Amino acid sequence: MNWFVFIPIAVVVLLVVVLALTGYVKAPPDMAYIISGPHRKTRILTGKAGIKIPFLERLDKLSLGAINVDVKTSSFVPTAEFIGVKVDSTVTVRVGQNPGMISTAAQNFLNVKREEIGRRINDLLEGNIREIVGQMRLEDMVKDRKAFSEKVQENAVPDLARYGLELITFNVQNFTDEGDVIANLGIDNVAQISKNAAIAKSVAKKEVEIAEAANAKEANDAKVAAAEEIARQNAALEVKKAQLKKETDTKAAEAAAATKIEEENQRKVREVAATNANIAKAEREAELKQKEIQLKEYELDALVRKQADADKYKAEQLAAADLIRRQKEAEAKAYELAKEAEAKKIQADAERYAAEQKAAGIEAVGQAEAEAIEAKAEAQKKFGEASVLEMYLNVLPKVVAAAAEPLNNVQGIQMYGDGNSSKLVGDVMTTASQVMSGLAGAGIDLKSILENALNKE
Repeated sequence: MNWFVFIPIAVVVLLVVVLALTGYVKAPPDMAYIISGPHRKTRILTGKAGIKIPFLERLDKLSLGAINVDVKTSSFVPTAEFIGVKVDSTVTVRVGQNPGMISTAAQNFLNVKREEIGRRINDLLEGNIREIVGQMRLEDMVKDRKAFSEKVQENAVPDLARYGLELITFNVQNFTDEGDVIANLGIDNVAQISKNAAIAKSVAKKEVEIAEAANAKEANDAKVAAAEEIARQNAALEVKKAQLKKETDTKAAEAAAATKIEEENQRKVREVAATNANIAKAEREAELKQKEIQLKEYELDALVRKQADADKYKAEQLAAADLIRRQKEAEAKAYELAKEAEAKKIQADAERYAAEQKAAGIEAVGQAEAEAIEAKAEAQKKFGEASVLEMYLNVLPKVVAAAAEPLNNVQGIQMYGDGNSSKLVGDVMTTASQVMSGLAGAGIDLKSILENALNKE
């Protein structure tokens, strides 16, 4: 291994791991991590992890939790009636949750604890309270604290937003004035309340007595009416009981008779049902027997038909096979006859060709003999016609014998067409005539010589 290459790579990998471990940060849900550095945009991590490049980026923290602030006016604040009032209240604020407000809060409270943030905004909230106190009457503030709280919140929310904060709650704990006006308001209210209570008590007592008398009368009337109603109801009840007893007896008799009738009907129904069941059972059994018979018939019919189809198929296959066999035998026979005829024709052609070749040979031999005789006759012409005739007559049998000599070597000749044995003899005689014609062409007219010889005799 090349250590000069491995060592730098290992150092780089180790450096990357160290940077990753030292630069890994994770912000809790109630804390915002502000990562700033060479890049133009600041990164904000809230409840999630990220990487901070060591030596190049800076990590600052901003608390996102609720901040409780006790806001008290440091001096008496004149109301709309110019009555000096001190207000004791509790306020809950926090850094806004959207990135814009977090960025604004980071510009004002970065790395600042929540207690310090509360102290910094105390004066702001006190100023909002003073402003609202100067706009309201003391009695209105004391009687309707909710309206006072809402006005303070409406006034404080925009100011807090400029610091990246949002108002969660505002609660008034106490109002204090300089001349015990609030206490006097309470005394007057207490006296008025006592007066109203006494009047209400007297009125209530009278109303109770009237109500009691009316209730007693109504109770007595109700009691009498109830007694009368009870008597009427008792009489009606007796009558109703008698009617009900009569109706009950009638119903009982009707029910007994109906029971007897129903029992008889049920018995008849059961008997009819039993009879119908037996009939249905017999019909089902008959149908079952019929189905079994039909099934047997179907099975026999299918078996016979299947056997007949099988026999028919077998016969058809055997007939087809026999037909194919006979066709093949006929084709083979025709092929053999064709081949045999072709062989015979080839043999006949060969024999004919051999005969023609032999005839041509005989003709050539005869021609040669004739030419020899012609040469010899030419040489001995000077001896006269007598000697020529003698020589020709001596040689002529040899010429004919020589022309017929090849036929001695032929065991048999088959002639086709118009040819026969007379044609062969004619060919031999033609050869002899050609010899004589050749001599005539050479100036030896055997016919004339023979005629002269015969005339001389």
